[in-house]
Amino acid sequence: MKYSVDANRREPLYLQLYYQIRDDIVSGALPPLSKLPSKRTVAEECGVSVITVEHTYSLLADEGYVVSKERSGFYVAAGDSVIPSHGAASQKNSKSAHHIKTEFPLSSFKKHMRAVLSDYTDELVERAPNNGCAELREAISGYLGRFRGISVSPDQIVIGSGAEYLYSLLIQFFGRDRLYGIEDPCYRKIEQVYRANGISFERLALGDDGIRTESLRSARSNVLHITPYHSFPSGVTASPAKRRAYVEWAKERDACIIEDDYESEFSTLSKPVDTIWSLDPDGRVVYLNTFSKTLAPSVRIGYMVIPSPLLKEYEEKLGFYSCTVPVFDQLSLASFIDSGEFERHINKMRRRLRSRLK
Repeated sequence: MKYSVDANRREPLYLQLYYQIRDDIVSGALPPLSKLPSKRTVAEECGVSVITVEHTYSLLADEGYVVSKERSGFYVAAGDSVIPSHGAASQKNSKSAHHIKTEFPLSSFKKHMRAVLSDYTDELVERAPNNGCAELREAISGYLGRFRGISVSPDQIVIGSGAEYLYSLLIQFFGRDRLYGIEDPCYRKIEQVYRANGISFERLALGDDGIRTESLRSARSNVLHITPYHSFPSGVTASPAKRRAYVEWAKERDACIIEDDYESEFSTLSKPVDTIWSLDPDGRVVYLNTFSKTLAPSVRIGYMVIPSPLLKEYEEKLGFYSCTVPVFDQLSLASFIDSGEFERHINKMRRRLRSRLK
């Protein structure tokens, strides 16, 4: 088993190693209950310190991919019965997480608004491209790669005025004749949007680590709409095993998943939990998020990422829709993200939340 890291990359060495081992676990190259190489062996192979490997293994254990056995080492976790669920912690902390007061960095954001007014002239009165301004799509693409481990082209990103609008677009894309599966309980607006669009849906019971296995197996849906991080109002966060189960479920049924990653930026883990998108090799997951929680409810800007296999079909069906977010708002947000101030703001809020939960 050979892993390698590159000190010249921006990504920390322990994260480079983490992604390689995680991918081996997800792909089955490291099957359940198999023993991971010793920390010293991996350190010698990669030319890094044992502490670096220890950090990697601790992160894998923290996220439930591996378990530690005293005096024996680390082993790949074997499903829900072994993987420690984050659900109990999520239940305990859900109130704090969902009620965290995000301090909108207004003075900083105003600086970027003034710069846009100064630097752009004709663009501000022109219509935005249908899928959103290139500047914002490029900024979001870079941010997703750095912060969420999602590598996508800006062409795959669609900008819209909030999650509810994007839900409606996805209903039109997937079709009204499909049966949609939603979490029970779930964010009320999801159910309301489906009802308003005359969509048939079924409720799938949540357990403490995501949708219960028996509910998932008996589901008749062919589109699954989930909020895997701190699902509201339950506070349940899907475990790594459950996230992989969602991907397998979609593959077995030739189904699709809508991953609503709302609030995941406020994860108190040392690294945000892996997205379902990053675990899906077949392009069955549409990733969706907004800036209404991370910045302010008044920032009505959301985005979704269309997987490459579905992109041409999406453009043919819905590419004619005009973008619903003003150009000025898009360019101001793009400037804010590109400056690095958005990520500094997120990190500040995560530190504050961690201190509250101690």
